[in-house]
Amino acid sequence: MGDLLLVRHGETEWSVSGQHTSWTDLPLTQHGEEQAKALAPLLSRRTFALALTSPLGRAIRTAELAGLTGAVPDPDLHEWDYGAYEGVTTVDIHRARPAWDLWLDGVPPGPEGHPGESPAEIGARADRVLSHVDPALTDGDVVLVAHAHFLRVLTARRLGLPPAEGRLFQLATGTVSRLSTEHDRPVIAEWNARA
Repeated sequence: MGDLLLVRHGETEWSVSGQHTSWTDLPLTQHGEEQAKALAPLLSRRTFALALTSPLGRAIRTAELAGLTGAVPDPDLHEWDYGAYEGVTTVDIHRARPAWDLWLDGVPPGPEGHPGESPAEIGARADRVLSHVDPALTDGDVVLVAHAHFLRVLTARRLGLPPAEGRLFQLATGTVSRLSTEHDRPVIAEWNARA
């Protein structure tokens, strides 16, 4: 059984400012590009049975700079749809809704047809990704290049936890994390690795 490697895209202006970034497709900052390039040595040691990326430019560019040419975009790897909270910081949200918790409450609908997602909805997307990634793991390692909140939920689901338990796994920009198995059970083997 291969390992599942999770790559969070490099830094963007909004990852620095703490603004929720889903559909707003910001480019990587210069530092974000450097982070992505620095991942290449960590990934070049492996041969991947499958390489998938979010369809958003920041993830695709991270995959390219990290040497994952040929990674296939998968719409299910898209970041959590933040609906009305797109571009808003948690601090600003708490001014209006002090008890709000992304992991428990999800987000309200936003403009332009973005409904916002609940933890259960993003968990369902993570489960779909895992259902087509699992067979590929029998042939070797799989790498997913995506976004912090989505990858945190996917990690929770891989470990058999509810989607809201993604709150337990802080994920930094421009990092590689590795989910493996021990005694036929999923485990975190490495988290937030950098070159």
